[in-house]
Amino acid sequence: MKYYTVGQVNTYIKNLIASDYLLKSLVIKGEVSNCKYHSMGHIYFSLKDETGSMPCVMFKSSIPSGLKFRLEDGMSVYIQGSINVYERDGRYQLYARKIIQDENTKGKLFAEYEKLKEKLNEEGLFDFDIKKPIPAYPKAVGIVTAKTGAAIQDIMNIAKRRNPYVQLVLYPAKVQGDGAAETIVKGIETLDKMGLDTIIIGRGGGSIEDLWAFNEEIVARAVYAAKTPIISGTGHEVDNTIADYVADMRAPTPSAAAELAIPDIMSTINRFRSLRNEMDRAVRSRISETSLRLEGLRKRLEALSPEKLLHDRQQYLASLSDRMTLLMDGKFNSYKNRLGVAIARLDGLSPTAKLKNGFGYLESGGKPLESVNDVSSGDEIRITVHDGDLSAIIR
Repeated sequence: MKYYTVGQVNTYIKNLIASDYLLKSLVIKGEVSNCKYHSMGHIYFSLKDETGSMPCVMFKSSIPSGLKFRLEDGMSVYIQGSINVYERDGRYQLYARKIIQDENTKGKLFAEYEKLKEKLNEEGLFDFDIKKPIPAYPKAVGIVTAKTGAAIQDIMNIAKRRNPYVQLVLYPAKVQGDGAAETIVKGIETLDKMGLDTIIIGRGGGSIEDLWAFNEEIVARAVYAAKTPIISGTGHEVDNTIADYVADMRAPTPSAAAELAIPDIMSTINRFRSLRNEMDRAVRSRISETSLRLEGLRKRLEALSPEKLLHDRQQYLASLSDRMTLLMDGKFNSYKNRLGVAIARLDGLSPTAKLKNGFGYLESGGKPLESVNDVSSGDEIRITVHDGDLSAIIR
């Protein structure tokens, strides 16, 4: 399988962007945020408007000729530069060569923002020890935002995915322009009286002018006075409003606020289902193992039972009896055959056995008659045949 490395892909994209004529030199207008002066002399910041933001960098070598003032958050500026890719992170950014401040918005709102922020901070509205904990498992969540904006749709979609059982209560507020701060305050006060678990306030991203309603002092004090825990999710991740500092919890976006307010109960339910299935499998496995063990114990018990031992002993005795009978019969027949052979041998050696077939044993004077010369005429001899004795006179 043919593949490419991450570095090869990043290099390829970098070359594509570098070859684009438009991106080599362009001017972009936007609002500065998250501005940081690096110890090496470079400036890192983001340029944003109501539709989005992009990372920017101005290197130390470009600052003497390209920047005639100190860059700060909230400034509206025109930036001349080029778009390119930082290969290590695989992200594009604007490389600024010249920055011109928009004289029509010379940081007046940002100055007001900093002044109010310092004032409320000194009064203790930002203190962490007074912030209320966010309920872990809310049943009802209030929302103060525009009824037609993307924020409410994102919150509803997240709530449906994470916990479809939670009740959402929307107070449709004006979040931009004249009177927006007053409707936001009214929404907070109305929802605070309903005894909800949590309240979310916020809107999507925009410029400092678009988000200014959440920087108004009346909104900050309404958030501070509320008894219900409030999560502020205003703008993009780089945006920070006064309401964010006063709220009990700050979220980078309305969607993130919804995720903080509404627990992912569906994941918990699915985890419980998974644990239940694992437990069922474990129980079935344990039952199966126990059944096999009990069957083995049953067979062992059966093998060790007195009745089984008695049957085995009886069978063993019967086998020994059969073997003993067989051996005795073999011995008897062997001795019988040997006795028959001995009898036959003894019969063959018996003197009387030789007297059969007309033979006889002759005695004269109690001694065996071995020759005719041992008797004379008129002597009496004794003749023994196989079935008796005879007497005879020699003539």
